[in-house]
Amino acid sequence: MPKRQSSRRCDATERASVARAVPRSHASRERARARLAIVKLVEGDLLDQPVEAIVNAWNRNIIPWWLLIPQGVSGAIKRRGGRAPFREVARHGAIPLGGAVATGAGALPFKCIIHVAGIDMLWRASERSIRDSVTSALRVARERGIRSLAMPLIGAGSGGFDEDKVLAIIEDALRGEPDDIDVTVVRFRRARA
Repeated sequence: MPKRQSSRRCDATERASVARAVPRSHASRERARARLAIVKLVEGDLLDQPVEAIVNAWNRNIIPWWLLIPQGVSGAIKRRGGRAPFREVARHGAIPLGGAVATGAGALPFKCIIHVAGIDMLWRASERSIRDSVTSALRVARERGIRSLAMPLIGAGSGGFDEDKVLAIIEDALRGEPDDIDVTVVRFRRARA
């Protein structure tokens, strides 16, 4: 007789291991592979993460990059990585809202930077643009063979969304994704001197 499962609530890690332990069909095996929560949430600097690629919360890429004064993640990339990633992203032309493109990383130690169009022409994010940005970034990462990825709280800076709301949207978007990429979500915090 099969052992009855306890009625106590389990955390996401326990649910994932239970789901992976008893797949019954192809469909249930696919669901068992689905991510149930963010792999890692850290506070710090996105550019200091030990990953293969990072996500840059960019815009629709319609205004020439050299007319913009990059802020937040984009500003940090430009200061530490140089202008090359922005010249390269400009060659891609307009990016659909929620879309993503990959560029080289300039002087940064990553295989690539994945730029997502998380904000619209009025510099505002929406739940849909954040969700689509996450799934587009993961799609591009898979296409490039990336196994570890760090992303900021897309839409929380100039996009106008509350950090906790963005985190909930990102967590929800990740739940439907395969767990083939280790994802780190970075809540920006300046290093203490």
